[in-house]
Amino acid sequence: MRKVQRMDGDGGPAPTPEETQARIGKRLDDVAKILAGALVTVAGVMTALGLSSDIVFVALNNDSLPIYVASLCAILAIVCSIVALLVHPTRRGNLWETAVLVLGVVFYMVALSVAVLGAADAAGGNGRPTITDVKVDGPRSNLKLSFNVKADGVQSDATIEVSVTAVRADLATPVQDGVDDYSSQLRPNDKGVVEQRVSMAMLLPSQAEGISIEALNAGDGTEDQCQEHSKRGPTCTRFRVSTNT
Repeated sequence: MRKVQRMDGDGGPAPTPEETQARIGKRLDDVAKILAGALVTVAGVMTALGLSSDIVFVALNNDSLPIYVASLCAILAIVCSIVALLVHPTRRGNLWETAVLVLGVVFYMVALSVAVLGAADAAGGNGRPTITDVKVDGPRSNLKLSFNVKADGVQSDATIEVSVTAVRADLATPVQDGVDDYSSQLRPNDKGVVEQRVSMAMLLPSQAEGISIEALNAGDGTEDQCQEHSKRGPTCTRFRVSTNT
Protein backbone atom coordinates (compact mmCIF):
# COMPACT_ATOMS: atom_id res chain seq x y z
CA MET A 1 0.00 0.00 0.00
CA ARG A 2 1.50 3.30 -1.13
CA LYS A 3 1.84 6.10 1.50
CA VAL A 4 0.14 9.39 0.51
CA GLN A 5 2.19 12.48 1.36
CA ARG A 6 0.22 15.49 2.63
CA MET A 7 0.73 18.70 0.66
CA ASP A 8 0.19 22.30 1.75
CA GLY A 9 -1.46 25.06 -0.28
CA ASP A 10 1.79 25.91 -2.12
CA GLY A 11 2.27 22.37 -3.37
CA GLY A 12 5.00 21.57 -0.87
CA PRO A 13 4.90 18.99 1.89
CA ALA A 14 2.44 19.86 4.65
CA PRO A 15 4.09 20.90 7.94
CA THR A 16 3.90 18.53 10.83
CA PRO A 17 1.85 19.53 13.92
CA GLU A 18 5.11 20.19 15.74
CA GLU A 19 6.30 22.55 13.00
CA THR A 20 2.95 24.36 12.98
CA GLN A 21 3.08 24.91 16.73
CA ALA A 22 6.68 26.08 16.44
CA ARG A 23 5.69 28.70 13.85
CA ILE A 24 2.81 29.91 16.00
CA GLY A 25 5.14 30.04 19.00
CA LYS A 26 7.63 32.16 17.04
CA ARG A 27 4.94 34.70 16.12
CA LEU A 28 3.80 34.87 19.72
CA ASP A 29 7.41 35.38 20.79
CA ASP A 30 7.62 38.36 18.42
CA VAL A 31 4.61 39.91 20.17
CA ALA A 32 6.23 39.18 23.53
CA LYS A 33 9.39 41.03 22.47
CA ILE A 34 7.31 44.08 21.54
CA LEU A 35 5.64 44.05 24.96
CA ALA A 36 9.07 43.88 26.59
CA GLY A 37 9.58 47.52 25.58
CA ALA A 38 6.39 48.65 27.33
CA LEU A 39 8.19 50.68 29.99
CA VAL A 40 10.29 52.49 27.37
CA THR A 41 7.16 53.21 25.32
CA VAL A 42 5.28 54.59 28.31
CA ALA A 43 8.25 56.79 29.20
CA GLY A 44 8.36 57.99 25.58
CA VAL A 45 4.68 58.92 25.67
CA MET A 46 5.18 60.92 28.85
CA THR A 47 8.19 62.70 27.36
CA ALA A 48 6.29 63.49 24.16
CA LEU A 49 3.57 65.10 26.27
CA GLY A 50 6.11 67.36 27.97
CA LEU A 51 6.52 65.38 31.18
CA SER A 52 10.20 65.89 32.02
CA SER A 53 12.09 64.03 34.74
CA ASP A 54 11.75 67.03 37.06
CA ILE A 55 7.96 66.99 36.72
CA VAL A 56 7.93 63.20 37.26
CA PHE A 57 9.83 63.60 40.54
CA VAL A 58 7.44 66.35 41.61
CA ALA A 59 4.47 64.13 40.73
CA LEU A 60 5.92 61.23 42.72
CA ASN A 61 6.53 63.57 45.65
CA ASN A 62 2.85 64.54 45.44
CA ASP A 63 1.84 60.86 45.32
CA SER A 64 0.41 61.12 41.81
CA LEU A 65 -1.62 57.90 41.45
CA PRO A 66 -1.64 57.81 37.59
CA ILE A 67 2.18 57.79 37.47
CA TYR A 68 2.34 54.83 39.88
CA VAL A 69 -0.42 52.94 38.03
CA ALA A 70 1.17 53.50 34.59
CA SER A 71 4.57 52.32 35.82
CA LEU A 72 3.08 49.25 37.54
CA CYS A 73 1.07 48.25 34.46
CA ALA A 74 4.13 48.65 32.23
CA ILE A 75 6.16 46.43 34.55
CA LEU A 76 3.38 43.81 34.58
CA ALA A 77 3.32 43.88 30.77
CA ILE A 78 7.05 43.20 30.75
CA VAL A 79 6.59 40.32 33.21
CA CYS A 80 3.91 38.83 30.95
CA SER A 81 6.23 39.09 27.95
CA ILE A 82 9.05 37.31 29.81
CA VAL A 83 6.70 34.54 30.93
CA ALA A 84 5.43 34.16 27.36
CA LEU A 85 8.96 33.82 26.00
CA LEU A 86 9.67 31.00 28.45
CA VAL A 87 6.64 28.91 27.44
CA HIS A 88 7.50 25.82 25.36
CA PRO A 89 5.96 25.98 21.83
CA THR A 90 3.52 23.07 22.10
CA ARG A 91 -0.20 23.18 21.40
CA ARG A 92 -1.03 23.67 25.07
CA GLY A 93 1.98 25.92 25.55
CA ASN A 94 0.84 28.21 22.74
CA LEU A 95 -2.59 28.47 24.32
CA TRP A 96 -1.00 29.52 27.61
CA GLU A 97 1.32 31.93 25.82
CA THR A 98 -1.64 33.49 23.98
CA ALA A 99 -3.52 33.99 27.25
CA VAL A 100 -0.46 35.55 28.91
CA LEU A 101 0.13 37.86 25.94
CA VAL A 102 -3.52 38.98 25.91
CA LEU A 103 -3.12 39.90 29.57
CA GLY A 104 0.14 41.67 28.76
CA VAL A 105 -1.51 43.67 25.96
CA VAL A 106 -4.25 44.75 28.39
CA PHE A 107 -1.62 45.95 30.89
CA TYR A 108 0.23 47.66 28.04
CA MET A 109 -2.84 49.58 26.84
CA VAL A 110 -3.81 50.54 30.39
CA ALA A 111 -0.26 51.80 31.00
CA LEU A 112 -0.39 54.01 27.89
CA SER A 113 -3.85 55.38 28.73
CA VAL A 114 -3.01 56.14 32.34
CA ALA A 115 0.35 57.63 31.29
CA VAL A 116 -1.50 60.21 29.19
CA LEU A 117 -3.77 61.08 32.12
CA GLY A 118 -0.79 61.22 34.49
CA ALA A 119 1.17 63.48 32.16
CA ALA A 120 -1.76 65.88 31.85
CA ASP A 121 -2.32 65.88 35.61
CA ALA A 122 1.34 66.37 36.55
CA ALA A 123 2.06 68.98 33.89
CA GLY A 124 -1.02 70.97 34.88
CA GLY A 125 0.29 71.81 38.36
CA ASN A 126 -0.98 71.01 41.83
CA GLY A 127 -3.22 74.01 42.51
CA ARG A 128 -1.29 75.13 45.59
CA PRO A 129 -0.68 78.89 45.75
CA THR A 130 2.69 80.45 46.52
CA ILE A 131 3.52 83.88 47.98
CA THR A 132 6.78 85.44 46.78
CA ASP A 133 8.66 88.74 46.50
CA VAL A 134 7.21 90.28 49.68
CA LYS A 135 8.21 93.93 50.12
CA VAL A 136 7.40 96.41 52.92
CA ASP A 137 8.23 100.09 52.66
CA GLY A 138 7.50 103.20 54.70
CA PRO A 139 6.60 103.93 58.33
CA ARG A 140 3.78 102.26 60.26
CA SER A 141 1.52 105.23 59.65
CA ASN A 142 1.86 104.86 55.88
CA LEU A 143 3.14 101.36 55.28
CA LYS A 144 3.21 100.01 51.71
CA LEU A 145 3.02 96.23 51.24
CA SER A 146 3.44 94.34 47.98
CA PHE A 147 3.75 90.64 47.09
CA ASN A 148 3.11 88.11 44.32
CA VAL A 149 0.55 85.29 44.39
CA LYS A 150 0.80 82.44 41.90
CA ALA A 151 -0.82 79.02 41.48
CA ASP A 152 -0.84 76.44 38.66
CA GLY A 153 -3.39 73.75 37.94
CA VAL A 154 -6.30 75.55 39.61
CA GLN A 155 -9.69 74.08 38.71
CA SER A 156 -11.94 76.35 36.66
CA ASP A 157 -14.60 76.46 39.39
CA ALA A 158 -12.09 77.16 42.20
CA THR A 159 -10.66 80.42 43.50
CA ILE A 160 -7.49 81.45 45.29
CA GLU A 161 -8.45 83.38 48.40
CA VAL A 162 -5.85 85.93 49.53
CA SER A 163 -5.99 87.86 52.80
CA VAL A 164 -3.73 90.27 54.67
CA THR A 165 -4.23 90.79 58.40
CA ALA A 166 -2.52 92.83 61.10
CA VAL A 167 -1.55 90.44 63.92
CA ARG A 168 -0.32 90.62 67.49
CA ALA A 169 3.06 89.59 68.92
CA ASP A 170 2.47 85.86 68.35
CA LEU A 171 2.06 86.59 64.61
CA ALA A 172 -1.12 84.48 64.59
CA THR A 173 -3.81 86.37 66.51
CA PRO A 174 -5.53 89.11 64.49
CA VAL A 175 -5.72 92.55 66.09
CA GLN A 176 -9.37 92.74 65.03
CA ASP A 177 -10.91 89.28 65.03
CA GLY A 178 -12.65 88.44 61.75
CA VAL A 179 -11.50 91.64 60.05
CA ASP A 180 -8.94 91.52 57.20
CA ASP A 181 -7.03 94.54 55.99
CA TYR A 182 -7.13 93.04 52.51
CA SER A 183 -9.15 90.21 50.99
CA SER A 184 -9.58 89.00 47.41
CA GLN A 185 -10.72 85.96 45.45
CA LEU A 186 -8.66 85.29 42.34
CA ARG A 187 -9.95 83.09 39.53
CA PRO A 188 -7.71 81.14 37.13
CA ASN A 189 -7.34 81.80 33.42
CA ASP A 190 -8.12 79.21 30.75
CA LYS A 191 -4.84 77.42 31.51
CA GLY A 192 -5.66 77.07 35.21
CA VAL A 193 -3.09 79.68 36.24
CA VAL A 194 -3.55 82.40 38.85
CA GLU A 195 -0.88 85.11 38.91
CA GLN A 196 -1.34 88.45 40.65
CA ARG A 197 0.85 91.24 42.01
CA VAL A 198 -0.81 92.76 45.07
CA SER A 199 0.16 96.26 46.20
CA MET A 200 -1.60 98.02 49.05
CA ALA A 201 -1.24 100.64 51.76
CA MET A 202 -1.71 99.73 55.43
CA LEU A 203 -2.24 101.73 58.59
CA LEU A 204 -1.16 99.41 61.41
CA PRO A 205 -2.99 99.77 64.74
CA SER A 206 -0.83 100.40 67.80
CA GLN A 207 -1.51 96.83 69.04
CA ALA A 208 -0.21 95.29 65.81
CA GLU A 209 3.31 93.87 65.84
CA GLY A 210 3.25 91.94 62.59
CA ILE A 211 1.51 91.13 59.31
CA SER A 212 0.09 87.81 58.14
CA ILE A 213 -0.45 87.00 54.44
CA GLU A 214 -2.44 83.88 53.57
CA ALA A 215 -3.39 82.28 50.25
CA LEU A 216 -5.73 79.30 50.02
CA ASN A 217 -7.17 77.22 47.18
CA ALA A 218 -10.82 77.55 48.13
CA GLY A 219 -11.85 74.75 45.76
CA ASP A 220 -10.10 72.08 47.84
CA GLY A 221 -12.27 72.44 50.93
CA THR A 222 -9.13 72.87 53.02
CA GLU A 223 -9.28 74.32 56.52
CA ASP A 224 -7.92 77.85 56.70
CA GLN A 225 -5.17 76.94 59.15
CA CYS A 226 -1.50 77.63 58.47
CA GLN A 227 -0.51 74.72 60.74
CA GLU A 228 -2.67 72.31 58.72
CA HIS A 229 -0.59 69.25 57.71
CA SER A 230 -2.14 68.77 54.30
CA LYS A 231 -0.95 68.67 50.70
CA ARG A 232 -3.58 71.26 49.88
CA GLY A 233 -3.14 73.43 52.96
CA PRO A 234 -2.87 77.22 52.77
CA THR A 235 0.32 79.16 52.07
CA CYS A 236 1.18 81.60 54.86
CA THR A 237 3.77 84.34 55.22
CA ARG A 238 4.15 86.09 58.57
CA PHE A 239 6.65 88.71 59.60
CA ARG A 240 7.20 91.21 62.39
CA VAL A 241 7.03 94.95 61.87
CA SER A 242 9.20 97.32 63.85
CA THR A 243 7.30 99.33 66.49
CA ASN A 244 9.81 102.22 66.31
CA THR A 245 8.74 103.54 62.92
